[in-house]
This record gives sequence, structure tokens and C-alpha cells, in this order.
Amino acid sequence: MNTQKTDNQKRIREINMAQRDFFSNIIDVFEPPLPSGVPARLRQIVASAGIKKGDTVLDVGSGTGILVPVIKEYNPEKIYACDLSKAMLEKLKSNYPYACTIVADVRDLDLPDSLLDSVIINACYPNIVDKESAFANISRMLKKNGSIIISHPMGKEFIDLLRKNSPFPLDDFPDQTEAENMLSNYGFNITGFIDEPKLYILTALKT
Repeated sequence: MNTQKTDNQKRIREINMAQRDFFSNIIDVFEPPLPSGVPARLRQIVASAGIKKGDTVLDVGSGTGILVPVIKEYNPEKIYACDLSKAMLEKLKSNYPYACTIVADVRDLDLPDSLLDSVIINACYPNIVDKESAFANISRMLKKNGSIIISHPMGKEFIDLLRKNSPFPLDDFPDQTEAENMLSNYGFNITGFIDEPKLYILTALKT
């Protein structure tokens, strides 16, 4: 059992390193101008989080920070941005110095218990290798009635396209039943679900 667990952790680290190197080498792909329709869908994604003035928000897999200025419009007290790629976070920090950047897998974040009002996992859910640890840790860091958003502004079809050339595995986005079964284990209740060809938004609250 211990050997299997060690092997699993090794595999997770290997995939995380592959993702870090891959995305660090394509930083410019995520810089504006964004594809037509994407900015509006990003605004819809952030709006679904219900962010209020003074909130604390975590942007998971933030990359170069395409969500950060949109989140900022809601006047949160603090924005945390975590990503595996140091290079991407350096670019984010240069563009949005008010954000607090953390180089880490979300499963390893050690922010205080019940600190966060909202967590947005945009365009990176398929990349999270250890989802069990990731969502358990997110639940720990979220306040009661805090929101979690799993989203992609180009939908499932984009992941199918990306998978063809990806050097690491990418999971599918869950359908509503799968999401309910998964998230209920961590104290989340789904409050909204959109699954369109070019938009995926799952909204849940910590109960």
C-alpha cells in the first residue's frame, strides 16, 4: 500500500513538472488579444462567483492572469493567484502587482482555514492530477457558503483539441451528475451548471 502511494505521488510530481515546463514555454499564447467572445465569457465566469467588496478570492491555475483584472472590478480585499509555472506568475505579477502569487499545486496550498470567499478554477480543471487532495484542501480554505467555480471559456471542445497535442493527460469536465457525486464528498452543493459548446461553468457553494 505504501509503495503504491509513493508511486502515485511520484507520478503526480512528474505530471506537474511536465505541465509547468509546457506552459512556461507558451506564455504568449495566453496574452491578449484573446479569441472573439472569450472576454465576455470570462466576465460571465467571474460574475457567477458572486464576489462582493472586501472578499478574498483564489484564482487556481491563474497562468498570466486573464481573470485577475476582471476579479479586481468587484473590489475584493485580496486576490491570490496560484499556478505551477513560476514564469507565468512572474508575468502576472508584472501586469497586476496587486495580486498575491503562489507557485504551487492547489492541493499543497497552506492558506489558513476558512480564509477564502471564492475559488475560481478556470481552464485548468482537466490539468489537476490529484483532485481528491485538491478539493479537500479547497474545502478547508473556503468559508462556509463560499463559492467554487469550475469553468472554461471555450468549453469541452477546446480540451478535446488540446488533448491531441498534450504531453500530459487531461481529464474531461464532469457532467452535472458526476460533479454532484464528486463535490458532495467535500461539502459542496451545486447551484449552477452550464455546459455549452463554447462555455462550461459549474457553480457550487460550501454548505
